[in-house]
Amino acid sequence: MPTPATGIPDADRPLPGARGALLLLLAINLFNYIDRQVLAAVVPDIRRAFFDGRATGGTAHLLAWCQDHLGFRPQNALIGVLSMAFMAVYMVGAPLFARLAGRHSRWAIVGAAVIAWSAATGASGLAATFGALLLTRCFVGVGEAAYGPIAQAVLADLYPLRRRGRVLAWFNMAIPVGSALGFVLGGFFAHRWPEAGWRWAFGVAVLPGVALGLLALRRARRPGAPAASPSAAGPGAAHAAPGWRDCLELFRTPSYVLCTAGMCAMTFSIGGIGFWMVDYVETFRQAGSHAAVIFGLILVAAGLGATLLGGMAGDRLSRRWPGAYFLVSGAAMLAGFPVFLLVLRPEIPFPLAWVFVFLSCFCLFFNTGPTNAILANVARPALRPLAFGVNILLIHALGDVPSPTIIGLIADRCGGDMNAAFRAVAVLFVFGGLCWLAGARFLARDTARAACPDAEDAGRHPGRFPPPGEGREEGVPR
Repeated sequence: MPTPATGIPDADRPLPGARGALLLLLAINLFNYIDRQVLAAVVPDIRRAFFDGRATGGTAHLLAWCQDHLGFRPQNALIGVLSMAFMAVYMVGAPLFARLAGRHSRWAIVGAAVIAWSAATGASGLAATFGALLLTRCFVGVGEAAYGPIAQAVLADLYPLRRRGRVLAWFNMAIPVGSALGFVLGGFFAHRWPEAGWRWAFGVAVLPGVALGLLALRRARRPGAPAASPSAAGPGAAHAAPGWRDCLELFRTPSYVLCTAGMCAMTFSIGGIGFWMVDYVETFRQAGSHAAVIFGLILVAAGLGATLLGGMAGDRLSRRWPGAYFLVSGAAMLAGFPVFLLVLRPEIPFPLAWVFVFLSCFCLFFNTGPTNAILANVARPALRPLAFGVNILLIHALGDVPSPTIIGLIADRCGGDMNAAFRAVAVLFVFGGLCWLAGARFLARDTARAACPDAEDAGRHPGRFPPPGEGREEGVPR
């Protein structure tokens, strides 16, 4: 049972209401990724709507200037800016909203954020110009920035250390499923109504998102709901917002730094592949007109299976190897390098190449649960929102914020050769895998320090903080 003084879950049991919180946050995360990936699913339609001789205003002048002075029209790069603008706002806002989590109800912030980004996504479908579409994507980023760093910190507070790998794997299961639904829905509307179907695709998740936001606000208004989630720092500590100096503590933690570095490489790869794969198959490889639906189904199968298996593998192997969360993530990332290169081989045609797309996505998603568990375990409870917020800032600033634009720019400079652009992505598989393998030796020590900030006290009471893998139960988290 939770201790009465702090409300901290004991070594085996989550806090009351943990399962309901997990289910609600899982549903919110699902629509979060539907909102994100609808854009990638309708890239060819956006190109036809705002480019292909239809560019107007500032967009037309910019394209003309680039043609005259640079020798090419950066249409793909500008389309990539739509994703970059959303992620740039998201990454900058995440640590700012993370600080608010110490002063205000986390559930209130989550509820307001979900409603805000759902409304902004619906507005994307109403955009009459490329500039207006760009602006709405920025507002989507504001809403998601308020939600992203808080949700996982809430779950880490509700569940004990021994269950976090599986719990965060269940939460992040929404990434592949939501992304897949975004691709499927976007592709369906775009092909069903070729001229304006892409606009309707942005409105699919608006009403469900608003409803989920209202449920989160309802949790914030429950009698006795704390202003912030419980913290192991002691009674009342949850109300003390961490300062920016606390970032230094995170950056002095090797496990946090190496985990974040590997996640930067992984996020660059996922962002680039997710944004350009449909256009790559349909336009560059000319392999059919239903790539969005097929890629969406691949994301469901590969992402769902890999996310759950990765979380369970990390938990189970931690019984023998304290650095198992790092080891399983690094091994999967390195295995994805040669597999993704096979996708780019012109002698391997589609649909056979879809098999290697599936395996590449499987390797990328396998680390989702373990790496997020690392972040939760090596940060003190009071610093968890900030730890996730800073991580979000860095992995997006160095990952999927620049990747769609960089890949598009490389393709433009190489005469439209998307294979050349995707080879740059393949190199990041290796970098990320090596960072995670290097972090394995630090994980046990950094986890113990986060659980007991006084290292000497941790040494005097070694039995108080059992190794991460000991005593786990199997099955779905409670």
